[in-house]
Amino acid sequence: MSRTVLITGATGTVSSALLDALKGADVHLRALVREESTGLRERGAEVVTGDLDDARSLPPAFEGVQDLWLLTPNGPRAPEHNMNAVWAARQAGVERVVRLSVVGAAHDAPNRSGRLHALSDRETERCGLRWTILRPHWFMQNLLNEAGDIAATGTFSLNMASARIGMIDVRDIAECAARVLLDDPDRHHGETYTLTGPRSLTFDEVAGQLSLALGRSVTYLPVGDDAKRETLLGYGVPVWIADMLEEYAQAYGSGWGDVTTRTVGDLLGRPARDLADFARDHAAAFTPAGGELA
Repeated sequence: MSRTVLITGATGTVSSALLDALKGADVHLRALVREESTGLRERGAEVVTGDLDDARSLPPAFEGVQDLWLLTPNGPRAPEHNMNAVWAARQAGVERVVRLSVVGAAHDAPNRSGRLHALSDRETERCGLRWTILRPHWFMQNLLNEAGDIAATGTFSLNMASARIGMIDVRDIAECAARVLLDDPDRHHGETYTLTGPRSLTFDEVAGQLSLALGRSVTYLPVGDDAKRETLLGYGVPVWIADMLEEYAQAYGSGWGDVTTRTVGDLLGRPARDLADFARDHAAAFTPAGGELA
């Protein structure tokens, strides 16, 4: 009998990629959402409603589940959401939890997100279930937030100064998660995997790779924290998230993000995707409407 995998954060970037990575596998996919989603059904998932913010809403979603993919939204209540999910998993007899954390999660991380994730990581490690924790680096897909500016002006602005970051393609995160979930539950028990791309890059180098993929010049324009914060708030980004992103930018600017591992290759048996792969595969997103790809 195939195992039932409950996917939390099912409409988000990583979990959506995970659903794609698990498509066709011998598992029953169940997606936890706060509101009904026909799109997830069309992708082969059973859709159940529940909210990590409300522990009482979770038991029906967890019934009959063997494996939990646990992704909690960024925010000050993230440890509570993790606690609610782990509680529901234990009550339902779930066998394994595979949790998405963040690179550098620790009690002394230079950002609140890293410190909050460390709390949830520790709880997961002590929950009594089989567990694996994935700690991915900065997503290449974050660059899609700059696609409008790049398409319109050939420039993008971040408050990253000359930071060098071992950024990773979300598709690799998802495929690593799928590999863990499809392997025997004992194989990855007790492991914490830091996932990065194959090399650390500055955003000037990112601009260069985008230029090659698009066949036109792309330029990175560093800006200060205040300017980026004003832009984010203008787009309606919550203050807590804007503060968190600023903390990350400051940490990356100090060299904190200049780290790579070979873990993706070890798990998947192939190299991690390079930024050139990402840029080529997403070239249309950075191209003006009606424009031609190189």
